[in-house]
Amino acid sequence: MTTRPEIDHADEDLWVFGYGSLMWRPGFVHVERVPARLVGLHRALCVYSFVHRGTPEKPGLVLGLDRGGTCRGIAFRVERAHRAETLAYLRAREQVTRVYLETLRPVTLLDPPGGGERRVRALVYVVDRSHPQYAGRLDLEQQLHLVRQGHGQSGPNRDYVVATVRELEQQGCRDAQLHAIARRLTAADARPPHDRPSDAPST
Repeated sequence: MTTRPEIDHADEDLWVFGYGSLMWRPGFVHVERVPARLVGLHRALCVYSFVHRGTPEKPGLVLGLDRGGTCRGIAFRVERAHRAETLAYLRAREQVTRVYLETLRPVTLLDPPGGGERRVRALVYVVDRSHPQYAGRLDLEQQLHLVRQGHGQSGPNRDYVVATVRELEQQGCRDAQLHAIARRLTAADARPPHDRPSDAPST
């Protein structure tokens, strides 16, 4: 991957904005974890997963930041001594197929120490709309089918969705589309096995 001086060589702490699994499983050392808001992008199940939550033969569906709206998430502060190792870790995790654009965006910290709000520039992974894994806007049934079938190196796709919804609820947030999918998934889990929906696509 081409290095970017403003990201790779900045001599300062690194802020990372998490909006999906990074919120509940960051996987890197950080010294602050602060609720945050990003304006101009929104969270959406818009990325076909071929590695972490699916395969090329049976894709899953994971989150990306897409154009428009706002997104509530978590901002993590990484001390500059750990900047290089954190970037290496995130790139290995998020950029396996390079479906995301790595960029710095202003985010508002909603509960920083001392109260009030302040803005920082944070590392953000935005979906690349020109990438073959960009799924665009899918209807609820299409999303459910992909999530139900998806299983990759990081486990079942349904666990990813349910864990993300659980984290949003702990923050006091609600994402209507994700919550609707999670309700359908957990309702199906509660049914007897012979009553559960098939993973076969509908005709």
